Amino acid sequence: MAKASDLAYETIRAMVLSGELSPGEQLSEEALAERCGVSRTPVRDALRRLEAELLVRKNESQRSFVADWSLDDVSDAFELRAMMEGYAARRAAERMDEAILDQLFRENTAILEATKGLKPDVAAFLEHNRKFHELILEAANSRRLTQLLMALIEQPVVWRTAQHYGREAFNQSYGEHEDLLAAFARRDGAWAEAIMVGHIRRAHHAYADAHRSLSKNAA
Repeated sequence: MAKASDLAYETIRAMVLSGELSPGEQLSEEALAERCGVSRTPVRDALRRLEAELLVRKNESQRSFVADWSLDDVSDAFELRAMMEGYAARRAAERMDEAILDQLFRENTAILEATKGLKPDVAAFLEHNRKFHELILEAANSRRLTQLLMALIEQPVVWRTAQHYGREAFNQSYGEHEDLLAAFARRDGAWAEAIMVGHIRRAHHAYADAHRSLSKNAA
């Protein structure tokens, strides 16, 4: 059952993050079970997990829908990320080992490779960016902090608006990661925290600008 539940969770989560399932769309357990190739029970388990991650919401009649994140919701999420991920960066710098530092360098190099072409590979950028931030949480070595942050790092609206990132935003993200790597290499927690807070706040404004642009174009 756990394997079927995990399969349903991963499949539905990917559909939500990619936008294949639209914000506000009602989720049919029967249709999702057919899509995932499982019974309805693993789908129910998967939807409960996704609800805990704020990717799915239920109404008063217990019907499930894809969560629709407003700009205010995103702003709140980024404020929390800046506080918690800044602290995570400080902890990570003070506990950093060479193995994780090497992995961080590789992920940031992959980010550069994904975004330096004429047409940036946004999916690859998002995947390597996610891994970069997860490695920082691994180095921070706080299970509770990781649990709190994982629900904030991948919001569907962030995934969609990143599709409209400009070259400058990609370059800034890569450059700020380089600054973080310099702070981690020197085990300077205060410096790492300051860079991470600025990194998250800059990303917030970039996403907000893209979100507003998308809203205007849809109007």
